[in-house]
Amino acid sequence: MKSMKHLALVIGLLALSGVSQAQFSSTWTAVSDYDFRGFSQSAEKPALQASADYAFGDSWFSIGAWASNVDFGKGNDGNIELDLYAAYVGKINDTFSWTVGFTRYNYPGSNDVGEYFEYYAGFNAGNFGFKQWYSDALFDGPDSAQYTEANYTQPINDKFSLAFHAGYAWGDAWDNNELFDYAVQGNYTVGHFSLFAKFTGTDASGVYKTTTRWNNNQPRVLVGVATTLPWK
Repeated sequence: MKSMKHLALVIGLLALSGVSQAQFSSTWTAVSDYDFRGFSQSAEKPALQASADYAFGDSWFSIGAWASNVDFGKGNDGNIELDLYAAYVGKINDTFSWTVGFTRYNYPGSNDVGEYFEYYAGFNAGNFGFKQWYSDALFDGPDSAQYTEANYTQPINDKFSLAFHAGYAWGDAWDNNELFDYAVQGNYTVGHFSLFAKFTGTDASGVYKTTTRWNNNQPRVLVGVATTLPWK
């Protein structure tokens, strides 16, 4: 859990340093299963996740770090994921914007999980968002991979909203075994906290269908709670 401790330390130092609250934020999440594009990253066990994000004033440029515990199975020494990322958003008007950025996926202390970069470009139109991701070496392997996703959020009232997600993983790394993933999530706000329930899965079949806890990619439900600091 060293990475989580380091991230907590960074968050604390930023808070003490007097960084503008409008520029710095940190989101903490406790979830029953860490899901990533339809795959369980925590063997269907609870995960504690935290981020530290910094926005550079009105420039629309931001950087951040995010950490979570992971579990990829027996014999795999990866137990922490630490992501570093940067993004830029270009505002077109009050409804439309475009964005570019990257994420570096790190697994500190692991010799079994390959670390890699993933880059994206996307656009937003109101509550709808689209992103196209690309990695030239998925999990530090020899092949490139792409991921296309669409997301839509529908507010129901001032406390409840529904979020819909559809994604498609393709490219050389998938070797003609492309996967479609999906998710529907309900969010309910209680004070400074967001309670959520998520239904997710993939269309994996045959030898690519994983029903064990590790990397499970079958339909399942997870629940969690999140809060973003500083509280306003």
